[in-house]
Amino acid sequence: MTRRGLVLGGGGVAGVAWQTGLLAGLLEGGVNVLDADLVVGTSAGSTVAAQITSGTPLGALLDRQVEPALQSPEMPPVLDADDRMVRWLDAVDGATDAVDQRRRLGAMALAAPTVAADERRAVIEARLPSHRWPGSDLRIVAVDAETGVERVFDSASGVDLVDAVTASCAVPGAWPPVVIGGRRYIDGGTRTTENADLAAGCDRVLVLQVMPIPGNVDLDGQVAGLREQGAGVTVLRPDDGAASAIGPDLLDPAVRESAARAGRAQGLRAASATGAFWR
Repeated sequence: MTRRGLVLGGGGVAGVAWQTGLLAGLLEGGVNVLDADLVVGTSAGSTVAAQITSGTPLGALLDRQVEPALQSPEMPPVLDADDRMVRWLDAVDGATDAVDQRRRLGAMALAAPTVAADERRAVIEARLPSHRWPGSDLRIVAVDAETGVERVFDSASGVDLVDAVTASCAVPGAWPPVVIGGRRYIDGGTRTTENADLAAGCDRVLVLQVMPIPGNVDLDGQVAGLREQGAGVTVLRPDDGAASAIGPDLLDPAVRESAARAGRAQGLRAASATGAFWR
């Protein structure tokens, strides 16, 4: 039997909107990727993963992105995008390897001025239509702020779903690290933005990459590894229209409607090719 994996990558509130719209457009085009046997969510993708496995219809999830009256409340980070980038670059300067880089980002996150942890958790709680783990195979990625080691949460972890998603979305310098079981966690995207390698064992893997980073080939390596294991892999990225709608600040809630609508339009256009791959 073919095992299918859906990998949802990071990309802020804009990424939540675009991925939701894209999945809705695919469904309208006759492609239901919500029947995936495995869903891996990182950062923004963890929000989308928890939403689409909650049993809430995709149309209703799309409405929550495009209808202002239905949009969940968001808040701006204390530090703006430029300040966050400076702190990131300073933090990783001199890192000896990827784990050391994540440790440095964790240390920066622990020291950065942010909103209160309970206020940030309330934002994530409001995003999720269900606060219970689904019966399906959902995996959410975060990183230990002190050790730099990834942690993959699932229904067997004994961790609250809202806490797991909040941890996965804890962008260093933007949002506070999340305490779970006495450990502090930061954004799973500090490992890699998609963590597609966690879909190993699937025969077909669909990856949504919100934010391709020039010079970063992490996803290329992960896709190559999956293919070497015999998996078919397709990666969908924002097209020109969607990239324009998303804009330069992925944490800007103002772009939710435009990003979601652009994602839906792209999903409709991509449905034929994606359906042939998925089925």
